[in-house]
Amino acid sequence: MPDTRLDDDTTARLLSTAVGNVRRDYPAHWSHVVTGDADLVPLRVLHPIFAGSFDWHSCVHQTWLAVRLLRVRPGVAGADEAHRVLDSLITEENARTEAAFFDGPGGGFWERPYGWAWLLVLDAELRTWGSPWAEALRPLSAALRDRYLTRVTAARLPVRTGTHGNTAFATGLVLDAARAVGDEELASACVEAALRWHREDAGYGGFEPDAADFLSPALTEADLVRRVLPADRFTEWFEAFLPHLEDARWKVLREPVPVDDPADAHGSHLIGLALSRAWQWRSVADALPAGHRYADLARAAAEEHREAGLRYVFGHGYYAEHWLGTFAAYLHLDAFTDR
Repeated sequence: MPDTRLDDDTTARLLSTAVGNVRRDYPAHWSHVVTGDADLVPLRVLHPIFAGSFDWHSCVHQTWLAVRLLRVRPGVAGADEAHRVLDSLITEENARTEAAFFDGPGGGFWERPYGWAWLLVLDAELRTWGSPWAEALRPLSAALRDRYLTRVTAARLPVRTGTHGNTAFATGLVLDAARAVGDEELASACVEAALRWHREDAGYGGFEPDAADFLSPALTEADLVRRVLPADRFTEWFEAFLPHLEDARWKVLREPVPVDDPADAHGSHLIGLALSRAWQWRSVADALPAGHRYADLARAAAEEHREAGLRYVFGHGYYAEHWLGTFAAYLHLDAFTDR
């Protein structure tokens, strides 16, 4: 189960940071394909909800962060201001403008899969909370739900990177979101894709981490597979996937990676790596049977990574703070529940 021991001060700082991020237009990472001068418009024109927080996907999941904190800690300091900001951003008119972009020629690949996945997490958070923002967001969430379904059904091969393109990470998020809102069609497509991509994987041999990883390809894959296999079959799969986890070879997976420059745009990714590994090690430990030889190892690794990541969440500038709070909150608060 998630560790929900976020103190009031940390919760308020996370909320304040998230609200500041979603309102902040610059600096911005421009990643659109531009076909002419007419395309050179401010991001807020194309993306009136999610133009802040440096890039679209970070703005989506920082919005989720604000929503999540308001849901589980409604009395947190800054809650009234957060409601006002989100009321001004999440409107049906703005969502229709966002959806129009994704219905256009660039919408089939831009922010796929990471941004799409976080949008569906935000949608499921709002819907399971019963928030009126869910209906306002509906034009965009419906468009990206259909985009994700089409893509995950057709994708023959996975992307195993440790950054935004990782298909296991996105599909795990979307699967959780689909199950939370009872979308059986999308959930089934995610399960089928996970099995198609990873059911036969064994003897993992990747070299981790890369310098800019914020995900472990190995643990992210395991975190997806544990969602789609029964417990006994997952245990068999995991033992075959990482058969010598205790060996020195996997010290780089068991122990946190030193963060040389937490204020660097890519160096901060290693902070996110510690946080994502923490929840993934915990999920693996929970999926293994009691007394399994890897269970204690996984729990110890989860705690070590949690402590390593949390020390860097605040105080290292916008390149770190525009996104890291999401990973810290997801580690502690999970999603789609009222606790």
